[in-house]
Amino acid sequence: MQVTRITILRWILAVVIGVSGGAWPAVTPLHAGDAPQPLTVQLTLDRPLDAAAAPFVMASAGGLFSAEGLAVGTNIATSSADAIARVADGASDFAIVDINALIRFRDKPGAAPVKAVFVLFNQAPYAIVARKSRGIKTLADMDGKSLGVAEGDLSIRLWPAIAKQNGIKLSSVKQSTISAAVREPMLSAGQVDAVTGFSYLSAINLRDRGVPADDLAVLRFADYGCEAYGFAVIASPRLAGAKPDTVKRFVRAVIGGTNLVIKDPARAAGEVVNRMDGGSRDLELERLSAIIRDNILTAEVKRNGIGGIEAERFERSVDQLAEDGKFLKRPHTADIFDDQFLPPIDGRLVN
Repeated sequence: MQVTRITILRWILAVVIGVSGGAWPAVTPLHAGDAPQPLTVQLTLDRPLDAAAAPFVMASAGGLFSAEGLAVGTNIATSSADAIARVADGASDFAIVDINALIRFRDKPGAAPVKAVFVLFNQAPYAIVARKSRGIKTLADMDGKSLGVAEGDLSIRLWPAIAKQNGIKLSSVKQSTISAAVREPMLSAGQVDAVTGFSYLSAINLRDRGVPADDLAVLRFADYGCEAYGFAVIASPRLAGAKPDTVKRFVRAVIGGTNLVIKDPARAAGEVVNRMDGGSRDLELERLSAIIRDNILTAEVKRNGIGGIEAERFERSVDQLAEDGKFLKRPHTADIFDDQFLPPIDGRLVN
């Protein structure tokens, strides 16, 4: 009955306007349940789903994307470099990637102007994971030891700067390239003394393989002077230019999803595992707890809110990255990160 009355009123108004010489507007009948169709966007993950993607999973499971008028589809890339390429060529609208991989991408001639719009990991998860039984308890103990580095590993890019900062000669550490598939098995078997990797991945994987927790030394680069930020959301330059409000809505939903993760990690881990093939809830909850503690909920985030960066720290992190190879043109903060899509700080403070 209500729909009929509204339609009649629209028709009467149209007649009145038409008689008075104005334009005759089209009369569109209303239908119960009419609502704007959500905008479909594509999000690329740079690796198979695990606890690190929990904020995006919770933004979806908690209805935050849909509340922002977005329908988010996901796809999996083979690496951060692959995910960046998908966003650069417009195949994907957003991606979660290592911001240091983005810095290197932007240094290539003719690189698309892809920028990060939200930083999820305020501290990069780079680490060396070692066996105490092999004589390694601190970073200084790496002198004379063997280090396994998985192909495509991102941690090794900051290793030259961290070694230099801590008085370790790179030549004193025997470095060998290994397959990512055998990284943990080789350390577990004692074929190498230590491996590079992400603190929330390798260390927990090793414990899952039966290596005693008290025999593992997790040497987080952040504890030894590493300034690097970690995973960040990048946006398609075309989307950011044509539909900036869409980027803002996506970021708001991710902030909400991150708050849900921090508030209830157990539920978040369960939602992630429900979307995995053969995942372990206990394992992903352990990963997620480490991520929240070490990478997301830092003192800087508690002070400044989630998602942003401190420009001076970022500049120092670029200098550290340069120890792994000089830039063709050294990037600056504004070249890599665009803060215009973030809400004000009171909308980013962690609840």
